[in-house]
Amino acid sequence: MAKVGDKVPSATLRMLGPEGPKAISTEELFAPGKKVVAFALPGAFTPTCSAKHVPGFVAEAEAIKKKGVDTIACISVNDAFVMGAWGKEQKAGDKVLMLGDGNGEFTQAMGLTMDGSKFGLGTRSQRYAMIVDGGIIKDLFVEKPGAFEVSTAENVLKHL
Repeated sequence: MAKVGDKVPSATLRMLGPEGPKAISTEELFAPGKKVVAFALPGAFTPTCSAKHVPGFVAEAEAIKKKGVDTIACISVNDAFVMGAWGKEQKAGDKVLMLGDGNGEFTQAMGLTMDGSKFGLGTRSQRYAMIVDGGIIKDLFVEKPGAFEVSTAENVLKHL
């Protein structure tokens, strides 16, 4: 599992742009000189993710960015089309970058997969949030299964 002090692993994520899915590398997202808050969750449109996790970061986006954060990114093992539709539904706008890790490559490289097959979800991401400065993980908040406490926008804000 990734830990504080590690470089963010190399992978390609996808976002929905005006022309369709657009690739974004983790090297680009977490580039030197950039401070990023990234949070990951089990799935778009799922209950806790839709009712609490994304709305918290949308609501706190301005306060988080005032702390010197360049980008807030939501990562899920979903495709770019689903993430784009979910971002629209969540009113993420330019506050939260909605990124699909469709094949789970980033999630696997982070060592933060979970088995959601008993819920019909297959392999998904654990719920977590991290503060990344210049590509290095400065803080990593991984939830216990079923919990929603340490990866909240409010907790991340306290650590910035």
